[in-house]
Amino acid sequence: MNFEDIISGIKNRNFSPVYFLTGEQSYYIDRISDMLENDVLDDAEKDFNLIVRYGHDVDVDDILHLSRQFPMLSTYRVVIIKEAQNVKKLEELDKYLDNPTPSTILVLCYKYNKLDGRTSFAKKIKTKAVYYETPKIYDNQIPDWIVKYSERKGYTIKHHTALLLGSYIGTDLQKIANQIEKLFIALPNRKTIDESDIERHIGISKDFNVFELQEAIGSKNFYKAQMIAMYFAENEKAGPIPMIVSILYSFFSKVMRYHFIADKSSANMSRALGISTKYVKDYSTAANNYPARKISTVFAILEDYDLKSKGVNNVSTTQGELVKE
Repeated sequence: MNFEDIISGIKNRNFSPVYFLTGEQSYYIDRISDMLENDVLDDAEKDFNLIVRYGHDVDVDDILHLSRQFPMLSTYRVVIIKEAQNVKKLEELDKYLDNPTPSTILVLCYKYNKLDGRTSFAKKIKTKAVYYETPKIYDNQIPDWIVKYSERKGYTIKHHTALLLGSYIGTDLQKIANQIEKLFIALPNRKTIDESDIERHIGISKDFNVFELQEAIGSKNFYKAQMIAMYFAENEKAGPIPMIVSILYSFFSKVMRYHFIADKSSANMSRALGISTKYVKDYSTAANNYPARKISTVFAILEDYDLKSKGVNNVSTTQGELVKE
């Protein structure tokens, strides 16, 4: 089932006896788990019928015992196992799936991992339970996700501002959501979020950030790139080398692909590279400035400084000096 179907089912009180939530994006797992924890039972029912445990504190026998008990003064009993990936021999729940307690809602939050799909347990849980695996989120999808998340909350954020925020935080949706919620709290009387808000409340400079560095390097604006590098050298948290390397590697990987795509129309490049049409020009400019053989050198430089930032072939050069180099 997809995320929207599961949420809709819970809202309509169409519950499943077992939910198995898995994948790398804890945001979606937490949303479903929190909804089952908060919305199935009223406050009086929760005292006796809501059980929340962590995987490292229980074994399969404990889960079976909790799940087979009947609710007290309630229609349902909710048993939530967080970090279920830490439960040893979880596959021994196999027989429970054949005959789950109808009045129990068992929620297994199996984060940052997924079951081996070849096992009989994995095959059974996909057919006997509500099985949800979080979708993989790519860098180019993050800005649109931020825009839509903000819109659902009644706020407006421009795509470029969302790109700035996403480039700084990465693809962890929970971390992104936390930072956006911080902005909502900081802007109680305003519904539009701009780059100045990102700079003031999250600490990402709208002029000196990795996205602007990428644009400066792509366009060979040496002065601007040096200014940003100097800012990063003085404010290392604003531009840590692992983040710089990751974003520049992603950028030049797409520039390399640009060279070998025959149809260089804006629409085709947008689809092929997974970028907005408004940014195709930036990649075209970078491709003109960096032929394929030069990009190979770029990759070597990025690898070299990634290793130096971790102490390989580097005894005393600071992170700030490495960024400037």
